Amino acid sequence: MPVSTSYRPAPRIGELDDGFHDVVEAARFPEHRLRFRNQRWAERIGLGELDAAEWERHFAFFAPLPENLPRPLALRYHGHQFRTFNPQIGDGRGFLHAQLLDQEGRLLDLATKGSGRTPWSRDGDGRLTLKGGVREVLATEMLEALGVATSKTFSLFETGEQLWRGDEPSPTRSSVLVRLGHSHVRFGSFQRQLALGDQGRIRKLLDYAIRHYAPDLVVGAGEDPASAFLRVVTARSARLCAAWMTAGFVHGVLNTDNMNVTGESFDYGPYRFLPVYDPAFTAAYFDHSGLYAYERQPTSVHWNLQRFADTLVEQSSVDALSRALDGFLPEFLLAWREGVLRRLGLTPLGDERDADFLSLTRAFLVESRVGYDRFFFDWYGGAASAARAAASPEADKYQGPTFVPLRSAMDAYAPSAPERLARPYFQRPAPCSLLIDEIEALWDAIAERDDWRPFESKVADIRTMGEETGLAALT
Repeated sequence: MPVSTSYRPAPRIGELDDGFHDVVEAARFPEHRLRFRNQRWAERIGLGELDAAEWERHFAFFAPLPENLPRPLALRYHGHQFRTFNPQIGDGRGFLHAQLLDQEGRLLDLATKGSGRTPWSRDGDGRLTLKGGVREVLATEMLEALGVATSKTFSLFETGEQLWRGDEPSPTRSSVLVRLGHSHVRFGSFQRQLALGDQGRIRKLLDYAIRHYAPDLVVGAGEDPASAFLRVVTARSARLCAAWMTAGFVHGVLNTDNMNVTGESFDYGPYRFLPVYDPAFTAAYFDHSGLYAYERQPTSVHWNLQRFADTLVEQSSVDALSRALDGFLPEFLLAWREGVLRRLGLTPLGDERDADFLSLTRAFLVESRVGYDRFFFDWYGGAASAARAAASPEADKYQGPTFVPLRSAMDAYAPSAPERLARPYFQRPAPCSLLIDEIEALWDAIAERDDWRPFESKVADIRTMGEETGLAALT
C-alpha cells in the first residue's frame, strides 16, 4: 500500500503481556459504505495516500497496516461507572488496530468502535449504530474546532446491518468507526490490575505509560515516579476539564474507564453542548441524580483521579499522591479562565483580574441565559465588538445590571488577533453551534432521505469556525 515517509508504525503495546489484552477478530459486515474519511489527519500520520479500496481494506475489513499489529487487541480494564465499581467491563465493541508515531514523535492509537463482539461484550452485539457514529464525528470535530484535546474520528463506514436498540427507534442502521487518539491507557486499566492484586503489572503499566506518554517526566523533591506521573496526569485532566467547561460541553458518562492518562477526551455517548449556561444541565437521560452535570464535571474528574491514585499507593505513598492531587484545582481554575479569554479572543493579563473576569462572565451567563455560543460570538474581540454585539438578536441581554461590570472589565483586555474580526465568520448572523436539535435534524435527513449533505456541510462549517476563530488545536 502507498504510505508516505511520515507513516511511522510503532506497535508498542507488545511491551505489555497478554494480561492487558485479548487477541480478537473483526466482525465481517455485509456492506462497506464510506461515510466519513478524515483526510487531514490521514495526511498527518502518513496514510493520506491510501486509495478508496485500500482505505476500505484497512478500516472496514481491518487488514493489518504495514509493520503494525498483526491481530486486533481488545484491551482489558475495569472502572467505576456512576461511582459503582464494575469488574465486568473492557473493550466490548472495539479493539486496538494499530499504533504509530505522529510528526512530533508521540505515540498514537488507531482503535475501533462497533467492530464486533469481544470477550468483554457481555450481552452486547459489539456493534455501533450509524447514528452513534454520526454523533461521534460531530462531537470530535466540534471539540477539536474549539481547542479541546480530543480523539479524532478517523473513519466511519456504514455496514448494512439492522440493529435493535432499546433507547432509539429500531431497527436502525449500523456502522463501524475508527478513532485516532494518543492513548487508550485508561484509569480503569490500572484499576483492573489493582482489583487482581497484581502490583507487578501495575508497575509494568506505569513504566509503559511514563515511557510513552510522559517521556520528559521530572521527578521532583518529595516525589517518586508514580506520584510525579500522577501530578502530570492530574494537570492534564484539569486542563481537559477546563476546556470542556469553556466549550460548554457536557460529557455525560464521566466514568473512570472513560478517562485516560494523556488527558484526552474520547468515547462520545450521550454528550450535549449547553444551549445556555446552566450549572445543573445533564447530558445523559439516565443520569437521574445529575452526577455528571455541567458544573459537577470538575468534581467528577477529581474523584476519578483519586481512584487512579488508589492504584498507585503501593508504588508511592499516600502523602506523595495527595500532594500530586492537590494540583488539580489551581490548574483547573487557571486553565478555565485562560480558556474563556481565549474563546473571547482576548489576551490574558496574567493577574487576579483574569479570575475576576471569569467570575463576572459566569454570573452574567447564569443570570441572563443568553445563548452560550452566541455570547462568545457576539463578544469575540471584547470591546472591539461592541457595535456588532449591539446588533445581535440578544442585544437586550447586554443591557442588564449583571453585564455592566463585565462590560467594564472587557476594557482592560486587548484582542489577541483583532484582524480575525474582519473574517467572513464574524460577518455572518449566527455562530456555529452543535445543540441537540441540530444533531437530530442532521440525523433526520440521513434517516429519512439518506441525505448526507447537511451533515457534510455541518462538518465543513465547524472546521471553518475553528480556523476563523483561531481556536482549533491540532493536538
